[in-house]
Amino acid sequence: MKDFTFKLDATDGRARAGRFMTPHGVLQTPVFAPVGTLASVKSLTPAQIGSSGTSLLLANTYHLYLRPGADVVAALGGLHEFMGWGGPILTDSGGFQVFSLSGRREVDPDGVTFQSHIDGSEHRFTPESVIAIQEQLGADIIMTFDECPEPYNRAYNEAAMARTHAWAERCLAAKQRQDQALFGILQGGVFPDLRARSAEFIASLGFPGNAIGGLSVGEAKAEMNAMLEIIDPILPEDQPRYLMGVGSPNDIIEAVLRGVDIFDCVLPTRLARNHAALTRLGRMNLRKAAYALDHNPLDPECRCYTCSNFTRAYLRHLCVAKEMLAASLLSIHNIHMLITLTDDLRSAIAENRVSAFAAHFRENYQKHRPEGT
Repeated sequence: MKDFTFKLDATDGRARAGRFMTPHGVLQTPVFAPVGTLASVKSLTPAQIGSSGTSLLLANTYHLYLRPGADVVAALGGLHEFMGWGGPILTDSGGFQVFSLSGRREVDPDGVTFQSHIDGSEHRFTPESVIAIQEQLGADIIMTFDECPEPYNRAYNEAAMARTHAWAERCLAAKQRQDQALFGILQGGVFPDLRARSAEFIASLGFPGNAIGGLSVGEAKAEMNAMLEIIDPILPEDQPRYLMGVGSPNDIIEAVLRGVDIFDCVLPTRLARNHAALTRLGRMNLRKAAYALDHNPLDPECRCYTCSNFTRAYLRHLCVAKEMLAASLLSIHNIHMLITLTDDLRSAIAENRVSAFAAHFRENYQKHRPEGT
């Protein structure tokens, strides 16, 4: 595997600070990746994303396969050139979307036949085709094709886990590009024995990194944390761990304390489009009348472009007036908040104070949560 190494710089309990080298730059972990589903982080330019401190972006295989097509992206130089982003990119396999967004679908040992959520047309994904699509897209980090079931049906989870394991082996065999790191994905729902078995199997295949799928899909937070505690001692120490689809501040902190390195989520931009700001004292609903004459920034301690230049009153005005700028400015802030949170976690790990950092964050977040979230 060319160009990909992971080095641990510090540990504090189970929390880890490390560096993952990729062809497009070094990822300092813990790291949060904003989601650019269709090769675009909603409402933001690449320059705005970069100014937030972002180092890693995620794009979606399922959506880009449907439009504009992986062949189009490849013809235009791959995702980095296509979307004008020079840093590392991660693509997920599309497995979650196939099992959550598509209409009719038929699963068999070879793959999945499914309907497009756009026009109902029929398509088929196999482990081999998903790897070929991701190789056309050209991200630095790519994912094996997996089956993501709902978390509580044991029989379904056992069957899906078996398919996920078999497909992981086929993805490894199909991969050809050496400038991409293929991560395996483990499943198992909320069942401790299945999670342990999946972690052991995926770890045995020797991927350069391992992803944790099937969490934050409706289970309780305590159940998610329990699954992370089970797999933490099983997964290799010298490989990054990626918790898929998780991005709330509390969840990031709890997962870092349990050995997770990489995160992604649509949360910061989705909240921004719904007039909400993430702060270390909870979420703020900017449509509230209480902010109409508030001359303070969203967070007086935040140094993002939004907080450095605009008041809560102005942001509320944009939200109430349904101005497009509201989503952009709130997205800038929300992404910056999560990026600086992971940066601060890294510093706390290096200084052996991550437990105290987490306790202080929890206390303030719970005490002040202005919107009760």
